[in-house]
Amino acid sequence: MTISCHSRKICVSVFIIVAVILPSSINAGPPFVTDDPEPVDYRHWEFYLASQVGHESDGWSGTCPHIELNYGAIPNLQLHLIAPINFSAPKHGTTQFGYGDTEIGVKYRFMDETAHHPQMGLFPIIEIPTGDRGRDLGGGQFQMFLPLWIQKSIGAEGREWTSYGGAGYWINPGSGNRDWWLIGWLLQRRLNSILTMGIELFHTTPDTIEGESGTKLNMGAILDLSDSYHFLFSAGNSVQGSSGFESYVALQTTLGPRR
Repeated sequence: MTISCHSRKICVSVFIIVAVILPSSINAGPPFVTDDPEPVDYRHWEFYLASQVGHESDGWSGTCPHIELNYGAIPNLQLHLIAPINFSAPKHGTTQFGYGDTEIGVKYRFMDETAHHPQMGLFPIIEIPTGDRGRDLGGGQFQMFLPLWIQKSIGAEGREWTSYGGAGYWINPGSGNRDWWLIGWLLQRRLNSILTMGIELFHTTPDTIEGESGTKLNMGAILDLSDSYHFLFSAGNSVQGSSGFESYVALQTTLGPRR
């Protein structure tokens, strides 16, 4: 299906709504590529209405929008789902728009943070090939990501510094593809009761036989609009490898039993 002018307007409108509709304590992870080991609290929910857009030399691609859902099923264990509407706009070719690959995962924290050591967790993810690879809306194969994440915070509560990161291995089958690594680290600071800001550096090895590695630097912010509503944003560019820009914007809702 070729994207129509009407569909383009819908995509742009969704991005603007997510980014601008709101005028002015959240877990780590989004809006950054580098993740953290901290699962959603037991019996709590996280819901994201988000858009992630990237630009490389051959064009634009991303989600417009995607829905992310996380649930604390048991203490220290989180269930995870992403359902995306993808677009692909090559520099020379027809823009495509449609449902992409579905992502499911389980985050498990096996070590709690103390004053002397960090928290640690695993977050295996499976990409289900529900998108059309022929239209560049999906990978066409089941893929799996196997990461280890580490996090440590220091400082007074409400003004603390948090550092987290780790590495993961992507199993990436398919003609012309190759398995690849993602390595990233992030430092963020909670500036006040509303605003948290962070900066991350992450590196990826080639995911295709003819591809190349790349390193990107992102900066982002989290605004706690209330106990339940949060606005997240990040953007960055390549510092090594082929030039590329990416951005992420989301409205997050958090729900759960009152303590």
